[in-house]
Amino acid sequence: MSKRTNTRAMVECALMIALGTVLAQIKVWQMPYGGSVTLVSSLPFILVSYRHGVKWGVLAGLANGFLQMLTGWYAPPAGTVSAIVVCVLLDYLLAFSCLGLARLFSKPFSNKKLGVFMGISAVMVLRFVCSFVSGAMLWGSYQSYYEWAVGLSVWEYSFIYNGSYMFPELIITAIVGCLIVSGYPKLFEEQ
Repeated sequence: MSKRTNTRAMVECALMIALGTVLAQIKVWQMPYGGSVTLVSSLPFILVSYRHGVKWGVLAGLANGFLQMLTGWYAPPAGTVSAIVVCVLLDYLLAFSCLGLARLFSKPFSNKKLGVFMGISAVMVLRFVCSFVSGAMLWGSYQSYYEWAVGLSVWEYSFIYNGSYMFPELIITAIVGCLIVSGYPKLFEEQ
């Protein structure tokens, strides 16, 4: 990779991290104990993956994870060191780093629009899995605050709670991604 290409990738990553951070602050709907539907805040990191590859996408997602911690940290109810480490890894670093894998999941598809849809869907499901596992392991004590959650296992509670914002986020991001790739396919091309 040439120095010019590297510089371009770094500049685009910085712009996408800034854009993703701003979009994350525009919340369509917010859950009371963490999580929200945003204005496609994951899409900039997915775009980095398509434009510059998985390595750059994962690094941009990782940087976003750190910024998400700085701008909206929710400490786990069990304030142990291990709970905090698991929270940092699952809710922030892994959850947002996996967005950079989108290009990897779209490779098997020759239809570009279908590939983008599948790439976005796959990484958003991975992000959900991180939140789902974290929710069951760390956040289950919040279950008692919801009348609808009485009698559910922590796994069922976590699936419903995290799914209530992650699946709408997945749908919105996939639709917007498909609209963009239809109108501006070059945005998803490798640079």
